[in-house]
Formats: sequence, structure tokens, C-alpha cells
Amino acid sequence: MLSVAEAADRIIAGITPLGVERVALLDAAGRVLASPVTSPLTLPAWDNAAMDGYAVRAADIRTARGDAPVTLRVLETVAAGAFPSQPVTAGSATRIMTGAPVPNGADSVVRVEDTDGGIERVAIRDTRDALRNVRRRGEDIGKGTQVLDRGQPLGAAQIGVLASVGAAAVDVYQRPRVAFFASGDEIVDLDRLPEAAAGTKILTSNSYTLHTMIRAAGGEPVNLGISPDDPAALREHFERSAGCDLLVTSAGISAGEYDYVRTVLAVLGVQLDVWKVRMRPGAPLGFGWLHGRPWIGLPGNPVSTMVTFELFVRPMIRRMLGHTQLYRRPVPVTLAEPVSIGAKLTHFLRAVVSIDGDGTASARLTGPQGSGILTSMARAHALLIVPEDRPQVAAGETLHALLLGDDAELGPRFTL
Repeated sequence: MLSVAEAADRIIAGITPLGVERVALLDAAGRVLASPVTSPLTLPAWDNAAMDGYAVRAADIRTARGDAPVTLRVLETVAAGAFPSQPVTAGSATRIMTGAPVPNGADSVVRVEDTDGGIERVAIRDTRDALRNVRRRGEDIGKGTQVLDRGQPLGAAQIGVLASVGAAAVDVYQRPRVAFFASGDEIVDLDRLPEAAAGTKILTSNSYTLHTMIRAAGGEPVNLGISPDDPAALREHFERSAGCDLLVTSAGISAGEYDYVRTVLAVLGVQLDVWKVRMRPGAPLGFGWLHGRPWIGLPGNPVSTMVTFELFVRPMIRRMLGHTQLYRRPVPVTLAEPVSIGAKLTHFLRAVVSIDGDGTASARLTGPQGSGILTSMARAHALLIVPEDRPQVAAGETLHALLLGDDAELGPRFTL
């Protein structure tokens, strides 16, 4: 069997970004930029005030104090969106609002709080704003400069930058269409709840977790339904994935009498690059290429499906989207309780991670760790990584964990 790292390397090796499409700017959020963007503008377009106050010459306010203010003649008031009509000269000031152009001759903006707020004449009571509070022309972006490079993920800040330079549409990598199906004679969809209640069938959770995880990773889920444990039906489901960029299956790849997936793959001419990994949960794992498209087979137990998706499928989707940062970064955590594992496999245990008073992260298991206990994932903040060479780890020792989801590092209160 391959190690987790070896399997990850083999799976990601042949995955490349998809093609490029041009989308409206607001539709680009969460995507990855496929072409560099150059600004046609200089930003700011002019020297402007960083706050409400008075545009002055620093030389005129060098002696200003609270008990001995400097008084200047106010030339005019310039609001944001207006332009000054005259320069600031010795002994004068322009009343100015945030964002308004700074008049020629002024090199400072004194905040209104350090003045008496005068309209015709103003008393300046402090020198702390000398040579300050002026945003210089071009200090953010120069005309002709590259503002974002290819491969840049587009979040709120990047979308804002693109809007500021007039990029109404941008080139991004296409979102992968990810087909998936669950398999098993015992598995049914939610409309057959009475049979599950009678104990004769099992409702499919994997179809719903896979759909949600694919979408969260940035892919477009394509649900092919549920296949019975029948080679012909399995083959039909495999062939229906044509036109998608990736196929994910759940169950049917273990060593059971009715696990037909490997047989069907052989008939379809799939070259297997991965078959079984030294990990728990998730040892039954397959990966190969079906008619030039990647296929990955996840185990059927619900926790195993989710863990292997996190480790192997999510990075594939991210690579197709054009991301270069593919994997969650392990963070050190201190064990709040002892951990004991059995088989000599790398274990991924479901854990709750909290930040202690001294700033260190501690981890505690969510409870029973069976691969069929899906609530262990629902309660988890992280996957605690227990290496295969550390079967016994005492409380207080350090391991590493993969934090799951955007909520993983949130806390109930604001702290600094």
C-alpha cells in the first residue's frame, strides 16, 4: 500500500488547470485569475486629503500649540468631488473634506479636531499633522502597472482592486464539472425514508456530503444518482460521466464479494495509479484515468468518504481551478487527552481544536471514531493526524491537525 503522501503525489501529478473563460467581475469572486491585469489608470488620480480638515503649508503651523494656536485665513471649502480654485499660499488654508484634491502649495492636512473649525479664519492648535494626511497621486497604482497576476485567487480585496481599475470582466479558469455517484444495493435516496425507518434500506448521506463538498471546493456538482451493486449498472453510471472533468465514486472498491468497481474499471480500460492507502479511515482508495479523465474512488463509509475527499479530491478541484495552494496546512496542536491507535496506519481522527489562554491550540477527540459515525465529522473542527509510528500519544504531547472549513479558526469573542 502507498503512504498518504505517495498517494497524494500520484493523484495530483497529472491534474492541470482547465481552460479559460471571461466572466463579469462580480461572477469572478472565488475564482482564479487566468490572465494578468494591467491598470489603465493612476490611483489616486491626484493628491487628496486623507481626512476632513484644513490643507495647509507645514511651514505655517510649526509653532502651533493648544495655548498658542496659529491662525490662518480660509480661502475656500473643497468637498469630495469638487476641485480647488486657488493654491494655498503663506498664511492661508483651504477647508477640505476626505478624498478631495489637495490644492497646490499645501503639503499637509490638519485634522479638524486640532482646530476651532473656523469658516473664514481657522485656529490650528497642534503640529502633529505637519507633512501628513495627504494621499499622493499614484501611491496605490500607477498607470500601466500590473495590479494582479495570473494565478491570483479572487476575494473581496482583489475584486475591489479590479473594480478600481475598470476591469468589468476578467479571464478566469473554468470551474470543473465534477460527476459523482454512490453505489450499493442497500443505499436509497431520501424519498424512500419509510424503508429506512423499517430497517430495510440506508439513506444516502454520501450523495449529499459529496455534493456539498464539491461545491464548497469550487466545483460544479453533477449527481449521477445511486448505482446498485451490478456490473452493468456501474458501467452505465461510469459512462454517463462523459463530458465532466472529474468523476468521484463512493463505495464498491473494497474486497467484498459485491464490490465490482475494479472489475468494471478493467473492462473500461482504466489504468489504475493508486489502489489502497496506508491510512484510517480511508484505506480502500482508487485512482486512475477513464478515457483521459481522472476518476477517484472513495470508500463507502461516510466518514471515510469525507476524509479522503478532504485529502485527495479537494486538492484536485483546486488545481483544476488554477490554485497553486492545494492542501490544508497542518498546524501543531497539544493533545488534551491521550490517543491510542491500533493498526500501523496513519490515522485521521476527528477533533475539536480550541485556543488556550496562553495562545496554544489544544485538540480533543469528538468521541467515538468509527468510520460510520458521521456525527464525529459534524462536531469536528479538524482532522488530527496520528502518524503510523506513534501508536500511543500521551496528553500534553504535540501532533498536527488539518483545520476544516472557514469556521475552524473562529472564536466567540473579539480578541487581539
